[in-house]
Amino acid sequence: MTSTTKYIFVTGGVTSSLGKGIIAASLAKLLQAQGYRTTIQKLDPYINVDPGTLNPYEHGECYVTEDGAETDLDLGHYERFLNVPTSQANNVTTGRIYQSVIEKERRGEFLGKTVQVVPHITDEIKERIQILGKSGDYDIVITEIGGTVGDIESLPYVEAVRQLRWDLGDNNGIVIHLTLVPYLSAAGELKTKPTQHSVKTLMESGVQADVLVCRTEHDLPEDLRRKLALFCNVREEAVIQSIDASTIYDVPNLMLQQGLDKVVLKKLALESSTPDITRWNEFLKRLKNPKTEITIGLIGKYVELQDSYKSILESFIHAGAANNVKVNVESIHSEYLKSDNAKLKLAHLDGVLVAPGFGERGIEGKIDAVKYVRENSIPFLGICLGMQMAVIEFSRNVLGIADACSTEMDTTTKNPVIDLMEDQKTITDKGGTMRLGAWACDLKEGSKVRDIYNVESIKERHRHRYEFNSNYREQMEAAGMIATGLNPETGLVEIVEIPSHPWFVGVQYHPEYKSTVANPHPLFVAFVKAALSYKKAKGVSVAQN
Repeated sequence: MTSTTKYIFVTGGVTSSLGKGIIAASLAKLLQAQGYRTTIQKLDPYINVDPGTLNPYEHGECYVTEDGAETDLDLGHYERFLNVPTSQANNVTTGRIYQSVIEKERRGEFLGKTVQVVPHITDEIKERIQILGKSGDYDIVITEIGGTVGDIESLPYVEAVRQLRWDLGDNNGIVIHLTLVPYLSAAGELKTKPTQHSVKTLMESGVQADVLVCRTEHDLPEDLRRKLALFCNVREEAVIQSIDASTIYDVPNLMLQQGLDKVVLKKLALESSTPDITRWNEFLKRLKNPKTEITIGLIGKYVELQDSYKSILESFIHAGAANNVKVNVESIHSEYLKSDNAKLKLAHLDGVLVAPGFGERGIEGKIDAVKYVRENSIPFLGICLGMQMAVIEFSRNVLGIADACSTEMDTTTKNPVIDLMEDQKTITDKGGTMRLGAWACDLKEGSKVRDIYNVESIKERHRHRYEFNSNYREQMEAAGMIATGLNPETGLVEIVEIPSHPWFVGVQYHPEYKSTVANPHPLFVAFVKAALSYKKAKGVSVAQN
């Protein structure tokens, strides 16, 4: 719609975890709903090349894009809100920036110049920010800068923003600054000083905020807005309240009520109209008015930090709304799950999802969980490692292969029912060595997954090294675990099912990465539906007894 791509920079002050990603995604949703082709990117100030090697406790889940980039979990929010795929260009880390600059220096591209933070690092950042804008695919690019202003590692990004605003000229780049307005219960009042200091810190780097988004627990009174506008040098209408919401999916409507989209479009010299968020609000209505509820057990080893399984939890919200049901997720640590307490921890559940993960910690608990749900006909969904645990459990307890295992956990096992791909066996580096991104999968006719997807072939995102060992496939299928999804090029098994079980599906890929508000993932929708049916049948059975 626009001849020149416009840029919006979202910075944060005082403290991290204020929700820059949700604000960015909500604004993008409102702009998209007015016809503007909008995308969002995340600049992360840590020196890791990507989040792929980070422990989930450090940074939450690692989100994977269609093109196989291991990225920050905020990209998941971007896709869930906008229903538009992201790519490697949507996530940039300091590690990647420095790696690129150093490689250029080694190739002699700087012609013997002294390589410095300014201009070389800042030029690289500016170049990465503009990749999406120069593609011609977007009218507006929103760039979320991770960390907080004043952090030493964020300084090059703030300097790059300062330079880029100057390069772009008037009305082509604006800065939204997200701050905290804390409420002191002892004094009974909201305090503006943290916001004032945050804006001052930003200005010390030569950047003036155009819009303030103030995170708060209480409504901001008019006099306080005027005070913030005056002392932070912004217009009063550009002081936006972001009050705590019951769900992140309320935030686009809250920002619409506050007029954030109008203020932003005015500053970018673009026309504003009434956003069409009818479908969004239909989803919200179903989300907030469930007809019943179910409880799903999430078996994992990172359950202390909810962000470790962020996409799975959001997928249950989407699938729950699609089924008019509230999904209560009960996190169960696999390290503390044993065969002798499986009934106590699992019998009351309406469905069980065994989560992805890496390494040997907690795997026996996952195997015990699979055994219990398989034998007791509880709906089961295994994702990535969860699918592999299902294969190991079936091999041990149905095929009678007592030492069946994965070479990830036991390199000496004589029955590696899960094993490395041949071309992976010589790789020693961890970063970026997995089967990543979207891979094709052909679905077996007559299978449960074929009915669920209602197509012959799908493409789903992967993030793993180890695979189902096809040497055992014939033996497993004869015993009742069927490979119902295969990669057409490699023949690798992508999906297993047990047809004799009411609902037992294991997938090697990560369906949670593709679930959005507009398109809840069919596998999660079907799993929630199966759990609801199981609950109803269980209720009838109890009533009859």
